[in-house]
Amino acid sequence: MGAHLRSLAIPMGIGFVAMNSYAIADTYFVGQLGTLPLAAMGFTFPVAFAMISVGLGVGIATSSVVARLLGAGSRETVQRIVTHAIILGFVLGVMLLAIGLGTMEPMFRSLGADERTLPLIGQYMRVYYFGSAFVILPMVGNFAIRATGNALAPSLIMVFAALTNIILDPLLIFGLLGFPRLELAGAAIATVVSNVATVVASMAVLYYRERLILPRYLSLEGLWDSWSRLLHVAIPATITNLFVPIIIAFITALVAGFGPEAVAGFGVASRLESVVWIVIFALQSSLAPFVGQNYGAFLMDRVRQATDLSNKFFLAYGLVMAAVLFLVAQPVASIFDDNPLVVSAAVSYLRIVPISYGAFGLMMVTVACFNALGRPKSATLLTFVKLFVVYLPMAWLLSIPFGLTGIFVATGIAHILFGVVSMIWLRSFLRDLEGGSATVASAHAGN
Repeated sequence: MGAHLRSLAIPMGIGFVAMNSYAIADTYFVGQLGTLPLAAMGFTFPVAFAMISVGLGVGIATSSVVARLLGAGSRETVQRIVTHAIILGFVLGVMLLAIGLGTMEPMFRSLGADERTLPLIGQYMRVYYFGSAFVILPMVGNFAIRATGNALAPSLIMVFAALTNIILDPLLIFGLLGFPRLELAGAAIATVVSNVATVVASMAVLYYRERLILPRYLSLEGLWDSWSRLLHVAIPATITNLFVPIIIAFITALVAGFGPEAVAGFGVASRLESVVWIVIFALQSSLAPFVGQNYGAFLMDRVRQATDLSNKFFLAYGLVMAAVLFLVAQPVASIFDDNPLVVSAAVSYLRIVPISYGAFGLMMVTVACFNALGRPKSATLLTFVKLFVVYLPMAWLLSIPFGLTGIFVATGIAHILFGVVSMIWLRSFLRDLEGGSATVASAHAGN
């Protein structure tokens, strides 16, 4: 059991390291342009994450449906679903392009951007929006590959994409080796080109190796059946993922009240945090297809064992990472910007929030399992209550007497509280499934 999960999670971890390395590279190179460009990059994070969340929603849906169908032995239906998932991703990308360009200025003003940062944000986001479809399609492609049990190919694709981005970043940002100096626009172009490379590679694997994209399904026949299966999971999963950037947007607006240096520091800390979360997301991404396939084959004891093992690992990992970040926060934050206000904000975050990372992992296990089991509304409810009913009001209230520290303390409390709640809920849910094979069979047939 543990060896199987490791064989899935380690390649994904390598891929996530690669993808986060280019996010760190973006932050580092943009930081060399000054504090204001770094702050502008911080403002783009919630909007970019919202676009990624749409891709994650469709990707999670594709993985959930495909894994359960493969577990039941329905490969022909899988081929149709995957082909139609690609079409859905492209349509959603075009919609995001239109919405993004039409709402750019009011959106970022609502986040707290001012006349100093808005032009810099525009440089980045105009390019990023035109790559909207290439934000979504890599998620769909890689999640579909991963659902077959092939974790290595998505990992290699992500490594290739990250190397492309890291190489292009300094060339396009600073105008090296004859390239034009494009600054923030250059960072966006590097990301879009990297995403395009990911799409091409993942589609090639799905078409030539996995044989899950078939030209005969590039039609309207069966399209609505495919989309209805996908949207059953994708809509609540997307909403669940969108909660995060919406909350980040509110938190960014709260942080912006303490100045652009605070936003820049918050952005640096968030990028560093994303590196630590690589392991969490890698195991979560590997757990979902494992759970889906075993659920499809009615092997509920393996599902329970996998979740228990994942929970124990996350608790240990969270404690180790909290200790490491506490020690390295100051010197690492100083690499990105030597402004003492920026460093102070980043260090404050990195010495408070990480103590809750283990509990955050517990909730990610629960969310992954609910989605994989075809119960995305439960994941949505859990995430909504955590972020909007508890976390956001608490962050606002604690920011009044304690400033930035209060916001960061609220983050940690919310992670810990809902880590415990989600673990208890998932255990109860799995016990019910194990005790009622008729319920499992009915749910399997309906999905």
